[in-house]
Amino acid sequence: MDVLEKLTILTDAAKYDAACTSSGARRGSRKGYIGNTSSSLAGCCHTFSADGRCVTLLKVLMTNCCVYDCKYCVNRCSNDVKRAAFTPKELAELTIQFYRRNYIEGLFLSSGVLKNPDYTTERMIRCLSILRNEYRFNGYIHAKAIPGTAPELVQQLGLLADRLSVNIELPSERGLKALAPNKTKAAILRPMGQIKETLQENKRELVKYRHAPKFAPAGQSTQLIVGATADSDRHILRLTQGLYDRYRLKRVFFSAYVPVVENSLLPALDTKPPLLREHRLYQADWLLRFYGFRAEELLSDQEPNFNPLVDPKCNWALRHPEFFPVEVNTAAYEELLRVPGIGVTSARRILYARRGGTLYHEDLKKLGVVMKRAQYFLTCKGKTVDNLHFSQDSVLRGLIAAEGISLPQPEMEQLSLF
Repeated sequence: MDVLEKLTILTDAAKYDAACTSSGARRGSRKGYIGNTSSSLAGCCHTFSADGRCVTLLKVLMTNCCVYDCKYCVNRCSNDVKRAAFTPKELAELTIQFYRRNYIEGLFLSSGVLKNPDYTTERMIRCLSILRNEYRFNGYIHAKAIPGTAPELVQQLGLLADRLSVNIELPSERGLKALAPNKTKAAILRPMGQIKETLQENKRELVKYRHAPKFAPAGQSTQLIVGATADSDRHILRLTQGLYDRYRLKRVFFSAYVPVVENSLLPALDTKPPLLREHRLYQADWLLRFYGFRAEELLSDQEPNFNPLVDPKCNWALRHPEFFPVEVNTAAYEELLRVPGIGVTSARRILYARRGGTLYHEDLKKLGVVMKRAQYFLTCKGKTVDNLHFSQDSVLRGLIAAEGISLPQPEMEQLSLF
């Protein structure tokens, strides 16, 4: 099998992995090295850097051969698919040639488990070592740490990659036992804890020794599959909150389950991926990371799933009328962030602008406030928007219209003449 055929197979097998951002690394040009982390072929995926630029990564598996039999995975050992595996030298050569031709700006490397986690990780380390040391590649690399890998190998992998990730994949241990019997919660969380501790230790070393080697400078992330099991949004969001609190993850990614295999424990093959649910979870994740919300505020036992018609912030506002209206000219920053239609940037602009005088409704739109959402929840000098009369139902309908979702129309019924 030639390299191009391997590339076609192994990039297609990697397309279900969503955790491939390139933000967080800060490594500029170095003399004698190729590439840096701040700077329509198979396997090229687009992602965004910390400064908002769209960059291209080669997203590929080391191999799609796997000894595990995860029922949701297209690469499971019991599935009849064409198998391929790169040698470390082949993949390193391919990556550097793609970079020299300006096809890509970095590498996203994952792998099926060939023989065992240690053997697979050793091949990944060898590939990245060739890239870094022989080809002097200084660009961005995101590598997947395989659960069950020996700690010393995870350490070596982190010294070669900019970001590491360990996929949790399924939100509950019950789901793991049913769909991924070869994996355990403890085996997945162990390398996450090691990466967190090593990152903290590395920061202390860099304070003492400026030229100490950096360990995964862009941190770590993980990915959860949404829709393969019956876990609620509340369960997923509480898990997400716990991962941020305990392991200091940079990102938790959500991947709507795409039915690719037929199994009685999984959704039917004709089931549509829950893309809107995935979108709501990403919106809620944003609220956790930047808006000061907690998972227990957004969902409850009585309401375990997000409203598909409005975003999580609007849904929270509708359920907490006692918090509103918020007075724009006196509210604290944390209070402004709770108003639908006001984001981090517009809240800071409001704080700055009101130093020079009183703000009115016509001023807010100029500051970036989305008034078609915010108008229901704020006042300026104690006044609401002129001629705005509303009830709970009309607010909900207005927010749904702002979201761009049309309400289902009642079915027409033919009346009988008799």
